[in-house]
Amino acid sequence: MPVEPFHPATRLVGDVGGTHARFALLSAQGLSDIRVLACADHATFADALGSYLAAVGATGVRHVAIGIANPVYGDHVQMTNHDWAFSIAQTRADLGLETFLVLNDFAVLARALPELPASELVQVGGAAAVADAPLALLGAGTGLGVSGLIPAASGGWVPLAGEGGHVSFAPYDEREVEVWRLARARFGHVSAERLLSGAGLTFLHHALGRIAGQTPPERSAADITRLALDGSDALCRDTVTLFCTLLGTVAADLAITLGARGGVYIGGGIVPKLGNFFVRSPFRQRFEDKGRTSAYLRDIPVWVIHSPWPALLGAAAALDQALQTAASDR
Repeated sequence: MPVEPFHPATRLVGDVGGTHARFALLSAQGLSDIRVLACADHATFADALGSYLAAVGATGVRHVAIGIANPVYGDHVQMTNHDWAFSIAQTRADLGLETFLVLNDFAVLARALPELPASELVQVGGAAAVADAPLALLGAGTGLGVSGLIPAASGGWVPLAGEGGHVSFAPYDEREVEVWRLARARFGHVSAERLLSGAGLTFLHHALGRIAGQTPPERSAADITRLALDGSDALCRDTVTLFCTLLGTVAADLAITLGARGGVYIGGGIVPKLGNFFVRSPFRQRFEDKGRTSAYLRDIPVWVIHSPWPALLGAAAALDQALQTAASDR
């Protein structure tokens, strides 16, 4: 039986993070009616989706695929970096949906990687990608998302859904050991996400101030980034530089773990906004500074994703695959 043809407003895709929820309708022409909603403005996920549908005047939506910043196991979803919680089955029934896919957000984003045009990627070092080799993905925003793509023997790709942002942070030098000690005192377990996220930027700013014997004012991640980029605050610039450096450590660990000779992709809400600051930062130097595996890493390309809606494209691919599979099983 053929897959149901596209019909206006029957398919919807979403990308739900700890701060924002992005939704779009999907047709044969691609994404349309893209909106970005603040999660804090809505009590539940269903409320946010309902607000979007009302805003764009969509009726008759039957198939939905959502990438969400959370592990997704079983029916119950409890977000890590926001207070939304819901039952997948109950939400599907309440909204009258035929299809409701809820997937890890970075596993969804990973699906889009092979289709991203070169014009939406900025390469930061390395050589050419090795064809049919694994791809690695990470990105800092409200949290630290991690995923990858593994080539399937039958063709295509298998996305990885995990929680790699919660791996333990490993300091490289004495200053990073001091940062770790301060983080340990505050958090107990020091994961990579504790330092490589929006909240991580504010903590790094505080920690570097303490190490320097200063008491810096409390600043948001956005303010720290802005002051670093315009060069008006030395501590903020040092903070963002260290952030980029630590990301090099974690990206290299991921590349080695996955054997990601197909390349490492960096998304999320922070790094793409850094522009040339990131390109000129110590990120690449730290990425390649890996002792006996330095030569292995030297050739692996790293790309910063500048595509405006990559996760929505990944959700669209996941939804299409699910509907294709359902049709073939009938």
